[in-house]
Amino acid sequence: MRKTVVLDVVGLTPAAIGENTPFLKKWSDNAKLASVGHVLPAVTCSVQSTYLTGKWPSEHGIVANGWYFRDVCEIRNWHQSNKLVQAPKIWEVAREQDPTFTCANINWWYAMNSTADYTVTPRPQYLADGRKMPDCYTYPMDLRDKLTQKLGTFPLFEYWGPRTTINASRWLANAAIETDRLYDPTLTLAYLPHLDYNTQRYGPQDARVAKDLLEIDQLVGELITYFEGRGAQVIILSEYGIAKVSQPVHLNRVLRRHNYISIREERGLELLDPGTCKAFAVADHQIAHIYVNDLSKLAEVRKLIESVPGVEKVLGPEEKAAYHIDHERAGELVAIADKDSWFTYYYWLDDAKAPDFARVIDIHRKPGFDPVEMFTNPEIKMLMPKVGFKVLKKKLGFRMLMDIIPLDATLVGGSHGRQPESPVNGPLFITKNKNLLPTDSIEPTQVFDIMLAHLQQEQEVYR
Repeated sequence: MRKTVVLDVVGLTPAAIGENTPFLKKWSDNAKLASVGHVLPAVTCSVQSTYLTGKWPSEHGIVANGWYFRDVCEIRNWHQSNKLVQAPKIWEVAREQDPTFTCANINWWYAMNSTADYTVTPRPQYLADGRKMPDCYTYPMDLRDKLTQKLGTFPLFEYWGPRTTINASRWLANAAIETDRLYDPTLTLAYLPHLDYNTQRYGPQDARVAKDLLEIDQLVGELITYFEGRGAQVIILSEYGIAKVSQPVHLNRVLRRHNYISIREERGLELLDPGTCKAFAVADHQIAHIYVNDLSKLAEVRKLIESVPGVEKVLGPEEKAAYHIDHERAGELVAIADKDSWFTYYYWLDDAKAPDFARVIDIHRKPGFDPVEMFTNPEIKMLMPKVGFKVLKKKLGFRMLMDIIPLDATLVGGSHGRQPESPVNGPLFITKNKNLLPTDSIEPTQVFDIMLAHLQQEQEVYR
């Protein structure tokens, strides 16, 4: 099989390739670009699993970045075990065709506990005293030590949160290069998240995004130059485009006001108790799974959600099948936001009773996605000295809470998940193997077949 590299440049769209991406513009001028159709929801875990299996969420089971686990009555987001994906992956299919085939997964989601030959993915250390330390998970296990010695510790706090920078994507890119030098895998899958940040903070048209485009363009250029120098063919791929939004929609607050939500109070703070709710929402960008524990309320819950401003449509059982999301993990209903809106996880009615994790970065305990984690609270005076004092306390071994995240969802300027208004603002697939890209528009399930066809190329067909 032919050596192939797939660079997943999150948030890259046909419309974004231009003066702020000079390398990609020149490279793609000698390649073929196709727009990629819509996966519902257009979020990282669902889209990546569709690309890697050639199946829809209704088949592979990844219905969002997280969902309600009915057997334990818990909402769990951002798990990492590949066992959650219920379909064969491209590296498994390729290995059956060629026993010498190997695959390196550099931070594509559900990287842990997979059958890929080499794995690198961010994975903090969660210490017994409550601290969270930057780190990564690798397979083989000693690859972590080799990468850390060569590249330094993975910059976790620049990967997500108010301090995001190009450094996280650069570390991952360098990890892809070092893994290639060590093992020379047939297929390298590399995920570069940099464009996900300011496009969500400020919106994709904000002037500040130009710098991010220039940074990711330079990094992609370095990767392509290295891998093409190694005789590899390179595919540029993305998962979704970010759309400008202006209206946060608080579905759980609506459900609470109509007595569907169950709350328990601890230390004066409120926690959602999903197992005893009649209905609740698990929000994920511009889609939300509505879980209805009391099925006698299904019709009235649907009518209520449909009436909420900012909700474009609600999918029931029949509609879910048409959108390829009819899986047991999905909510009884699935809400889709309109083009200007996105869904929060907020369920409290008084900020004074918001749970302690609401004001910190905590992607696992929040019952839904929270892009407000990319901001610091503008109401905190002398923020940096206070942050410095908290960091000092942490280094001295004291407990501290980095409670600097605001509760103002109106700060968010961009989102994704629904179908884009135009293909030029959606995901793309670029390759120099023009004969392997059948049309200018492909279905997301076709990505699997086209990547496999690249691997099956025996002779160099470009350069």
